[in-house]
Amino acid sequence: MRVLGVDPGLTRCGLGVVEGAPGKPLRLVAVDVVRTSAAMPLGERLLAIESKLDEWIAEFGPDAVAVERVFSQHNVRTVMGTAQASGVATLVAARRGLPVASHTPSEVKAAVSGNGRADKNQVAFMVMRLLRLKDKPAPADASDALALAICQVWRGGADNRLRAAMNKNGARR
Repeated sequence: MRVLGVDPGLTRCGLGVVEGAPGKPLRLVAVDVVRTSAAMPLGERLLAIESKLDEWIAEFGPDAVAVERVFSQHNVRTVMGTAQASGVATLVAARRGLPVASHTPSEVKAAVSGNGRADKNQVAFMVMRLLRLKDKPAPADASDALALAICQVWRGGADNRLRAAMNKNGARR
């Protein structure tokens, strides 16, 4: 199972592709962060994120996309940008016929570290260990995207295995 994890954001949108299956070793395929300037018009920022996501889906061929679920914070402006980037990721995946899973931050933290209240450093450390990397992925947006992908690989269950089998038989794309 290959999953593209997306940590949505307008300034920094983390992308991470992980391959694996429940109970089997995970493998890092790719990781990056799409960066856009706050000085750019909103439409151009969203277009930059859309273009990069579309490139990644074409290049890495994920079976599913996992996006962090947007939750309410005190800063409405931050929530709006995150929600817009999340919508772009969902749209790009839907255009390609890919299933999209949405995971809360605490769900991802629990899946990766065993603690739903783990801090960013603990999550980054566990991502490093699980993917057998020499260093923690940086910045945090990259690590969070990989954690989302790992969560979906592990929690996707039977649906992931069914979709993967269908993909191998050419039922999609």
